[in-house]
Amino acid sequence: MGAIVYHASLNEAQEDAALSRLLGREMQHAPFDRLDWYALLARECLDPARCFLATASDGDERAVLPVRQTAPGTLEPLGNWYSFFTRARWTDQGVALLEGIARDLSRTHDGIVLSPLPEEDVAPLTAAFRKAGWLAFATPCDTNHILPVDGRSFAEYWAARPGRLRETVRRKGKKGVVDLRIATAFNEADWAAYETIYRLSWKPEEGSPAFLRRFAEAESAAGNLRLGIATIDGKPVAAQFWTVEGGTAFIHKLAHDESAKAHSPGTLLTAALFEHVIDRDRVREVDFGTGDDPYKRDWMESTRTRWQVAFYRPLAPRRWPAIAKALVRGGRT
Repeated sequence: MGAIVYHASLNEAQEDAALSRLLGREMQHAPFDRLDWYALLARECLDPARCFLATASDGDERAVLPVRQTAPGTLEPLGNWYSFFTRARWTDQGVALLEGIARDLSRTHDGIVLSPLPEEDVAPLTAAFRKAGWLAFATPCDTNHILPVDGRSFAEYWAARPGRLRETVRRKGKKGVVDLRIATAFNEADWAAYETIYRLSWKPEEGSPAFLRRFAEAESAAGNLRLGIATIDGKPVAAQFWTVEGGTAFIHKLAHDESAKAHSPGTLLTAALFEHVIDRDRVREVDFGTGDDPYKRDWMESTRTRWQVAFYRPLAPRRWPAIAKALVRGGRT
């Protein structure tokens, strides 16, 4: 099943060249799959001492499961609200190594709950854990709104939007009250504007401003940042933080000043960013993250189900109540 290694220091994991390449920008085209994301998340948002990568290797083949310990014997994914998804990663022939990770984890853990997982990852993970003696229960847990661009121009995409949305953008844009700008490089003034707008918005307090700033700086350095700012008379009133990578535009954050709501700066800014990523960046897909918010349906055209998979050791008595509930609930096994 290959050699099993636990990287308790995510910086140390970079010393494994094959692992570093597997979790680097060359092979992973979503930020949530990368080693730098895990390291930054652990440092700024989580308890680094409880975060680790469970890895298996066989020659150049690798499999890795990013997890964090939330209680004795209990693991959850190395992710939080900033993560659109969390999942295991493996090289071309490395999927077989997941069984070794699952078997080794059973020596010290009896409960693992992973979410939100892409649907295509459910089958290989559950197969590996079942072979290693775990019970597995998969249930839908969230909705991911996406836009498959399908080679369209922005004008073609825009013609298919709801009439009320197009009319709002036409009327409010025609007035010329709101000025729009999209930055592709990080600078202090833009980020200060974003943070100010976020504090004035309807959004809850930002979980980790330091994490988000460091992430924005890193994506700027990689050429992936798309930071939209809307102003009225020079005052910032709306901001959105997107990144573009691997043919996908990821919408991370959006906020507007409620006092400027009558001018729809957030709607105008969203339309401008869609135009930018479709016509200039030529993305194949726009990803609005998790959450089935009604307003997303105006902008997006498809949804994907995200899944939770719970793994339990059948001979661990403290897991029997959870196993019984899962059986009653009828989760996919």
